[in-house]
Amino acid sequence: MVERVAVLGAGSWGTALAVLLANKGLSVRLWGRLEDGVQEMQKSRENRFFLPEVRLPEGLEVTEDKDQVMMDADAVVFAVPAQAVREVVRRFRSFLQPGRILINTAKGIETQSLLRLSQVLKQELPREFWPCISVLSGPSHAEEVARDLPTAVVAAADSQAVAEAVQDLFMTPRFRVYANLDVVGVELGAALKNVIALSTG
Repeated sequence: MVERVAVLGAGSWGTALAVLLANKGLSVRLWGRLEDGVQEMQKSRENRFFLPEVRLPEGLEVTEDKDQVMMDADAVVFAVPAQAVREVVRRFRSFLQPGRILINTAKGIETQSLLRLSQVLKQELPREFWPCISVLSGPSHAEEVARDLPTAVVAAADSQAVAEAVQDLFMTPRFRVYANLDVVGVELGAALKNVIALSTG
């Protein structure tokens, strides 16, 4: 059972997911860089730059310390832009332990390699970590999730057990999560949806 979650990335989406999880009563640590305004978030209890007017719950700790954010984490959420995923995985992989659920929430394709982001994680992590890699994706907006507006997303993984574990972790009455085994389809759908929308007018 997941009780402690590390969220890597203090942008709008990472903050929104951290707020959602903390409001569920979980112990959540949110990591960001000093240049992202972490110290200001600690003082004001608000992400004024990326997600203004959303109060950070008491159960949410904000830190720039890598050791602190990963301490005893049962699940790790990667909530950084697609092109930063590889860098962040490299930065934190020495803190990761096999068996912990790894959840990527970025949408896109890595431009240099043309790899899907779950493939990037697999490239950077030993094979023993692969069974716990998952994807959370959907037509969602950070500001709506943070304000508890109805949202639906998909949790995809190679195993049903991991997909359902992610589903249970994030599910709330207003944040509906569907478990799925089509990791490729979910990632490509997320990466291509805006391209298709623009093409169809």
